[in-house]
Parts: sequence; C-alpha cells; structure tokens
Amino acid sequence: MSKVTWPTRRETTITTVMVFLMVTFATVFFFLADQIMSQGVALLLGIGG
Repeated sequence: MSKVTWPTRRETTITTVMVFLMVTFATVFFFLADQIMSQGVALLLGIGG
C-alpha cells in the first residue's frame, strides 16, 4: 500500500451512472418476472376471474 491510486472524477461519474442503470434494469426485470409468475400461478390455480 505504498501508493493508492484514486479514481478520477470522470471514472467515478461513469461508474455511478452504470450502477444506477443496472439497478433500474434489475428492478424492471424482477418486476416483470414477478408479474408473469403471478399471472401464471393465478391461471394455474384458477384464481381471480
């Protein structure tokens, strides 16, 4: 640990934006997967309509 190299402001900004994008994509993916599975289970069990 003789020298620590800190990321530049640009690298930090890019990394932060990428994290927010990945969180957004994961949120949408899991929401859609949950909705599809919920509809499938409801259809399979004959619930709701």
